[in-house]
Amino acid sequence: MGVAHEYAKDIMWRSRVPMEPVDFVPNWADRPRKNKFYPGTETFPLPQSPAEAAEADIAAGCLPGPGGAADGAAFTLPLLAGMLQDSYGLVDRRLGVQANTDLAGLPHATHANFSRGTASGGGLYPVSVYWAAGSSGPLTPGLYHYSPSQHAVNRLLTGDVTGEVRAVLGEGAEGADTDQFLILGIKYWQNAFKYNNFSFHVVSMDLGTVVQTWRMWARPLGLRIAPALWFDEERLSRLLGVDRPENPADEAEEGIFAVVPLSWEGSRPPGPAPRPAPVVRHRDVTASRTLLSFDTLQKVHRATAEHATERPAPGTLAAAAAVLPVRGEGQLALPAPELPKASVSEVLRARRSSFGRFDARRPLTAVQLASTLAACAATSLGSDAEEPGGTALTRLYAFVNHVEGLEPGAYAYDPEAHALKLVTPGSSGAFLQRNYFLSNYNLEQAGAVLVPTVRTTAVLDAVGDRGYRLVAGTVGAVSQTFYTAASALGLGAGVALGFDNISYVEELGLQDGDEAPLLIMLLGNERPRPAEFRHEIA
Repeated sequence: MGVAHEYAKDIMWRSRVPMEPVDFVPNWADRPRKNKFYPGTETFPLPQSPAEAAEADIAAGCLPGPGGAADGAAFTLPLLAGMLQDSYGLVDRRLGVQANTDLAGLPHATHANFSRGTASGGGLYPVSVYWAAGSSGPLTPGLYHYSPSQHAVNRLLTGDVTGEVRAVLGEGAEGADTDQFLILGIKYWQNAFKYNNFSFHVVSMDLGTVVQTWRMWARPLGLRIAPALWFDEERLSRLLGVDRPENPADEAEEGIFAVVPLSWEGSRPPGPAPRPAPVVRHRDVTASRTLLSFDTLQKVHRATAEHATERPAPGTLAAAAAVLPVRGEGQLALPAPELPKASVSEVLRARRSSFGRFDARRPLTAVQLASTLAACAATSLGSDAEEPGGTALTRLYAFVNHVEGLEPGAYAYDPEAHALKLVTPGSSGAFLQRNYFLSNYNLEQAGAVLVPTVRTTAVLDAVGDRGYRLVAGTVGAVSQTFYTAASALGLGAGVALGFDNISYVEELGLQDGDEAPLLIMLLGNERPRPAEFRHEIA
């Protein structure tokens, strides 16, 4: 059994068999920044979101149906800037009376809660976005880092390195004939200072939230986002300067998780990789005085970085697809999914977590539940390991508490029939609350609790340890779709990891299979007239 298999097992059992270090307490006074900081680099401000983004309909980005890349559709600087701002840029400051444990600190400037369109585990935002810009772009060719707090890019290296990026992707990589690429790295300490060894699981989900935001943002505009997860990670780490050979402990400070080729207006294929290959010399400076190391995190990083160039052959993941037929009894047909007309940008900027504000006195409508289920079921990373239109890796279950026309119970969602099948009858409120370990939500007050599952071990058996990034990234993508659909519908939403995974396996009768419940997603109406403050800054 591989390292990723063992880690996946530990994640599933961590509520009953605590992961090391069991006595860990975060040092909040020495926490890192939520953004990387590169002193001494040139900064180039980016434009605001263009008019096209304000007109892109969220339904086309979320719901299944025709869509995708159109002939001739290409990124421009305003489009790229808009996508970055609406996904990872700081768009407003918020403060509301709610049940999360960080509420006491939020009124203070040093703990201000700045909102972004993309969700993040613990609100920590560890993803680094780099732009490898070639000669067809508007800036001097080079490597840039996106600074969310400034909505700007910092130039880390001057010179066209897109040939090197293309070489990193290898032969047969889709979209590698462009000279513009986004690269997604994850700085582990930005999450590990709070979640220690559990953080690799969390940050891999963060990869999915970012990618899915981009996919929802780009799709209505006819633009394609197709991340490559298999590439020469070691070579790309050297180029970005995050491979630290001087580190005697051989510990990775940052993992490079995805490369996203961008179709660009006037783009031309990159030239040959420069020799000798350049290396970014600038180093980001953390605010933490003490950085801790976590053995399991490093072990899983190394395992998922091995064999990174061995891209799975088409069809490899078929053996790990969601189990068919869908479990359960009967078939309750759902109404057609429907999202209100609103722009992707508007909906992303309105996204937030409910934190204890659910109100069961106003039940969900069947259309609201159906729309959210359909959007989540249509979600995938669209990575180089997946076939377009292939069978989904995720299965969705719904614990129905308060939904008009539906009896309480646990249901399995059948996306092909757009229907629910009953798995466990009766109210689930006591079960849901008993197996949730934080105090920031009352799960019984939510209209429904959705649970995505993935056949984690089957994915790892099919594509190796690196498949763990695909598993968690896919579930993260589903959670971002969930948040976005809820925002479009004007509903409260919350996503949580602090639950007993094994209890859900038992409650849903999954003991004889390999489906792993990895998230719970709470959906419902909120109490009216909430006391909150929101100040838009972008």
